[in-house]
Order: sequence, then structure tokens, then C-alpha cells
Amino acid sequence: MGYVAVTGGQKAIEHASRLVDYFRLKDRGETLKTNQIEGQMRLLIDRVMGEGGLYAPEYAALALKQSEGDPAEAAFLLRAYRSTLPRNYYSLTSEPGDMRVVRRISSSFKDIPGGQLLGPTYDYTHRLLNFHLRNEDEQEIQSFLESMNLDAEDIKFEQTFQKVADLLRDQGFLSNREKKEAEPFDITREKITFPASRSARLQSLARGETGAMTAMAYSSMRGYGVVHPTIGELRVGHTDVHIPYPFGDEDDSLYIGEVLMTEVETINSFTQNDEGEVEFMLGYGLTFGQNEVKAIAMAILERSLETKGTSPAQDEEFVLLHIDSIESNGFVSHLKLPHYITFQSTLDRIRQAQAETASKTAQFESEGSFSHT
Repeated sequence: MGYVAVTGGQKAIEHASRLVDYFRLKDRGETLKTNQIEGQMRLLIDRVMGEGGLYAPEYAALALKQSEGDPAEAAFLLRAYRSTLPRNYYSLTSEPGDMRVVRRISSSFKDIPGGQLLGPTYDYTHRLLNFHLRNEDEQEIQSFLESMNLDAEDIKFEQTFQKVADLLRDQGFLSNREKKEAEPFDITREKITFPASRSARLQSLARGETGAMTAMAYSSMRGYGVVHPTIGELRVGHTDVHIPYPFGDEDDSLYIGEVLMTEVETINSFTQNDEGEVEFMLGYGLTFGQNEVKAIAMAILERSLETKGTSPAQDEEFVLLHIDSIESNGFVSHLKLPHYITFQSTLDRIRQAQAETASKTAQFESEGSFSHT
């Protein structure tokens, strides 16, 4: 829902828009370039792309500059732009198991084939302000980069690893049932209905707002639900994207690029399947860029929505309709727009009720005085 139209006061509205740019620029110091945002605010870029539902780092940087760093507004701008683009092709199914891994860890097993790959992360550092960054200069940056002795080929991380979940599946701890191939539901083209298909749920979760999803997942872990998993594997890496070759056979495809993704598979409590076998249940999370908290929250909520219960995180409609930053921000923000007619109507009803009460009180007092006389 987007409440954006306001009529009347056109000059005031235009000047308000100009004031936005004035307040953005008046204390600028130096002009902030979009390539600087893209290059140095990578985690914020990844978050906006995921919530906006469009993998476009340049445009995410532009949206952040335009919105003065407001992630929700930037995601709104990015998704609005996305809605104007033609859809020429549907990509073929990408396999995150084949991703070129930048980071890969498991909290379920100490030793995994290929080893734990920590990669770029704040997980093992102290959360203390680094005041040294205030005076960081180009010469110092260049010296640091040279000391790392990494070139473009090193950063590609051409390593691929077998999934931990596949190892468990081979040992019979996870389901070996074949995946059912079905046409995925497209939430950008069709209105979601409940109960929703799994593909619709995963799409909604994939572009959900990070904070809202984290809060709901946290509620489940604290006891307002039944999901408190262990991370079987968290991996961050680049995944190739292919589209069908328009002039070839069914199996022909064209490579069009790669996307950075975060994938999480969580191991949840075991259950007994239809064949009587005991197996672990998996939760699944996948999102654009490096956004690990969101991917973990997505895996928790995906599993939670597969379970029956009365907790908020188990209510499909409650979760999927409240994690969308565009919908929620739009609906809350629309309260700032004119509601004169509805409010005046409420005032009229209150005045009428007060007048009726005053009339009844006066009548009662008059009758009481007459009776006493």
C-alpha cells in the first residue's frame, strides 16, 4: 500500500520537497558519491536490495543517497523502480550448493569437509567504536590494501563445497524424498492468498524487512513458538545466473552474471515422517547479498510457519503481511497525511453524544426540581 498522493497546497508541497534537498546538502562537507556508498556501505546496500527485491547495487546506492540513508525509504524507492521494469525472462533455477564461497560456517559441527571459512565478519570482534576511522586517509587505505596482498583473482574464491545438509541426508538423518517440481507462485504478479504455497512464503520472507523478521524469529526462540534451531550451515558467496537460450533447445542457457547471496539451513528438532523414520527438520533462508541475521531469521520463520500453534510466529497471515517494509511503512506513514473528513466525522459524533447527554441531564434535573416542589 502506498499513500503518496496529496492534493491542494501545491506550492507548499513543492517547497517542502526543495527543503528536503536543502537539509540534505547544507552541512555536506564533501559531496557524497553514489560509488562511495556502493563501495563502502556494502552491508547496507545488500539489505536494501533484499528488501527492495532488486539486485542492483548502483540503484540501491542511489536510493540510499536520495533517502538520506533511510533503509525503509530506500527499499521503497528501489521496489517502485523495479515495478517499472519489463520482465523479459525468468532465470533458470540457481543452485546455491554450487556458489563460489566467500564465507561458510557451521555451528552444528566443528569439522566439516573443506573446513570452516570465516570470511569477512564482525562476529569475532569487540563491539567498540573505532575512533581511528575519523581520520582515515587515502594513503593509509592504500597502504593497508597493499599489505593484505590480495588481488582480484584471490577475492573470487573459486572454492565450492558440498552442503552440510547433503552429508546429513546421505547418512539418513534428513529426508531423501524427491523434490516435487511445481511452478513457483509469483508474489509480484499475483495477490497472495492464505494458506500460501511454500514458494509464496519463501518469496515474501526473502524480501521481508530485516528488523521485523529478526523480532519475530526472536519471539519464537524465546518461547512464543517452538523453533530454536542450530545452524547446519551458513554460506555467503556468488551464484551464477542463467536464462534459457531463446533460440536453442530446452537445455541451452545463457550466463548473464552472478549475484552475491546468503544461504542458511538450520537443523531443527527431529520428527517421524510418513514412513516411520525419524529425521531432522530443516529451516531454509536465502537473501540477496551478505545479510546473515535476516537469512537466519528467515530460516526460523520458514520452519515456524510449517508448524501448528497459536504463537505469532506460527501465524502465516500475521507474519507474511507484517514483515513487508513497504506495506508496513506505507500504512504507518499514511497517518501523516490529511484525515480531516474522517476526524471531523468523529468529532461530530462526539459533539452529538455530548449534546444528547447534556439534554438528558438537564431534563432529569428539571423533572427532579418540579417533583420536589
